[in-house]
Amino acid sequence: MTSDFSQIASSYVEELRARGTEIDAQRALPQDIADRLAQEGFYRLCTPNELGGMGAEPRVLAEVCEILATGNASTAWCVFIGATSQYMFPAVTSQLLKELLEQPNVITSGVFAYSGTATRSSDNPGHWVIDGRWDWGSGCHNAAWISGGVILCDETGDPILDTKDRPTEARAFFRPEEIEILDNWHTVGLRGSGSSSFTAHALELPDYRVATVEALRSSPFAKMPIYRFPRFGYLALPIGAIALGMARDAIDEALDVAKSKTPTGSGRTLSSRPAFHRDVALADSSLRAARASFYADIATAWEEAQNGVGSLETRRLLRTSTVHAVTTAISIVDSMYTTVGGSSVYEDSALQRHFRDVHVASQHMMVAEPVMELAGRVISGTDDDAPGL
Repeated sequence: MTSDFSQIASSYVEELRARGTEIDAQRALPQDIADRLAQEGFYRLCTPNELGGMGAEPRVLAEVCEILATGNASTAWCVFIGATSQYMFPAVTSQLLKELLEQPNVITSGVFAYSGTATRSSDNPGHWVIDGRWDWGSGCHNAAWISGGVILCDETGDPILDTKDRPTEARAFFRPEEIEILDNWHTVGLRGSGSSSFTAHALELPDYRVATVEALRSSPFAKMPIYRFPRFGYLALPIGAIALGMARDAIDEALDVAKSKTPTGSGRTLSSRPAFHRDVALADSSLRAARASFYADIATAWEEAQNGVGSLETRRLLRTSTVHAVTTAISIVDSMYTTVGGSSVYEDSALQRHFRDVHVASQHMMVAEPVMELAGRVISGTDDDAPGL
């Protein structure tokens, strides 16, 4: 299964490279690419077979995202968000699942952050009134269904508590025409991910269009390995994979340019200079080390998930190796961008795109500095739970 999906992803790389300027200019993934990726099953890679998915393990999603990112990171990002946005499928009602799967190759998008509320309607029993704004809505321009995290509230606006006396966390599922997608994704990088914000204002949805996290935990699917795999680790790992893909392509691009480029004032090509040799050797060794750690920690977490166990240490390692993959990729891309010199700044250079894209990817909350702060508390023994990992 892994080699098949990796091979399919590889077949897109050259096209994605060639269409990079178009993807950036559109500030969203062209629909023809999104539709073809959906037909390949990429948007439902890890969704259980019983729920219309491909049933792949997290490593497969990481590998696919890594490969696609060598051609275009925005495309890989849309696959990442589309695939992980189906994580809540086990929690939805049979009626909603039927609607979601009216299109077998459904493209989904979503934001996990609980940036909205679902308030019990006092005028229309059996309905929720949705209000909120969700940022970083990657892939929303391509999606048939878009979801957003909400906190459930009673008719007075007070949070409804779950069985652990905490505000009830849920996801509201929207059709694109029910919400307002803002034209605000004007960014330095990941332009083609179309990560626009979207809003809902006093939108009434029937009960079945809102699914709770508690319903996910009590679902029979919760015993499957994919749902025993660390949740935050799963939601973050494609970011590390995408960054690694950009780093690998940055090295390859630098090697290619260096063969024919003779720097101003020099009598030999860049590829003949010892400083360049040192830079690419350091970049390659750093990348291989970060990548080995990243995939080893995914493998350990998956083995534990299959055996029905899990540990704080595994969650820590998975999150920190993902963050490390991103920070290592930034260092490599920056180095290759600088090493190649002025050739990197032109729009047809893959290096300038990777430079922009990897820095935007690093700003995602799932790989931000607080992750390492939390991991450090675990290492130092001041936090023996760390639910945020």
